[in-house]
Amino acid sequence: MPTSIITTDDLREFKMELLEEIKQLLRNQESGTLKKYLKSSEVMDILQISPGTLQNLRVNGTLPFTKVGGIIYYDSAEIQKVMENNRVHYLDL
Repeated sequence: MPTSIITTDDLREFKMELLEEIKQLLRNQESGTLKKYLKSSEVMDILQISPGTLQNLRVNGTLPFTKVGGIIYYDSAEIQKVMENNRVHYLDL
């Protein structure tokens, strides 16, 4: 297996590309152009959860979904609502 050397210029370029992608995502979110419906794989990526955890969220009714032709879709607004409803606030004692 050949070895490749990563330079500081390579890392700097990667950082700039990554920052630009994050900025684009934020712009899309602000302008409301995020996808309305997400597939299971997209939800797992966004929430950083396993297929089993996603299934549990469906089964216990935590995360509403729609099934069309064997494909499960999730409303992005519903995902946001679930996240907000499960927010934990710690009080200063």
